[in-house]
Amino acid sequence: MTPRRTYHAPRLTLPVGPRDHIRGPSDAPVTLLEYGDYECPFCGAAHPVVKQIEELMAEQLRLVFRHFPITTLHPHAELAAEAAEAAGAQHRFWEMHDWIYQHQDTIDPDDLRGAAARLGLDLERYDADVESHRFAPRIREDFMSGVRSGVNGTPTFFINGARHDGDYELETLLDALREALLAEAR
Repeated sequence: MTPRRTYHAPRLTLPVGPRDHIRGPSDAPVTLLEYGDYECPFCGAAHPVVKQIEELMAEQLRLVFRHFPITTLHPHAELAAEAAEAAGAQHRFWEMHDWIYQHQDTIDPDDLRGAAARLGLDLERYDADVESHRFAPRIREDFMSGVRSGVNGTPTFFINGARHDGDYELETLLDALREALLAEAR
């Protein structure tokens, strides 16, 4: 008789902390962490689903985003991540994050700078941050934490630290999040 094997989803190796981009209550019982690439069409398709989930779960969900630019496939992904980080340095990360996903087909340097202007960013500071690649080390840290956590494509989601291996359709993700919520209540 062959011994039964139990599958254990890969775990997040770098816990969520103060360096992360977090939206939602810090004490929410469920954390949904996404490793994403701003130029990835699958991440773009998942973005409105994640926004819907945020609305549906409200105070029960903490959303975290980490960069995982796959530059071999997406030549603008790193620049977009740097633009989001430059906006984050001016407390507008999530606004830039949402704008980029809503405008994936227009994420060249001029479009990103235009978005920075529309968001009311200090453009001199934004330009300096992007041109100096100030946030490249942070993006690399996110990427490497993803690699160590078993991420090999985007989007990859973790729910309360365990990798979600299902799809990212609304009902599938919601079911997994509700299951995590029930587990936390026990």
